[in-house]
Amino acid sequence: MAITIEAVTAVDDELVAAFERLIPQLSSSNPPPSREALEEIVGDPGNVVFVARDDSGTIVGTLTLATFRIPTAMRAWIEDVVADSAAAGQGIGKALSTAALEEARRRGAKTVELTSRPSREAANHIYKSLGFELRDTNVYRFTFD
Repeated sequence: MAITIEAVTAVDDELVAAFERLIPQLSSSNPPPSREALEEIVGDPGNVVFVARDDSGTIVGTLTLATFRIPTAMRAWIEDVVADSAAAGQGIGKALSTAALEEARRRGAKTVELTSRPSREAANHIYKSLGFELRDTNVYRFTFD
């Protein structure tokens, strides 16, 4: 199966349905984004939402690249990478990540960061194969009620 990657430029019913199908495969605690939320994400010039399509044109994966300038650098984060479990082993995660790295470089980022749960062994293997290095850092989270 050949996988093609494209940057999303508009939100349509197909994209909304793809997120409704894919996000539950990534997170059971966060619902898929609404159409309005997707429009906000796609419309933000700091974001690029990538989708992976299989030979039939079906969306089988997604990744969001977030870039933003801070005083010390252009920062880039890869977020919410999900490849359809029905298409596992087809190189979806690697293709999406490669596209995001290319776009981050084009935007002037010097580094790209992401987080991945240790239990996501296949994803962690992909990131290491692409040259990501595990950082020795503390990750803190503050949760609003």
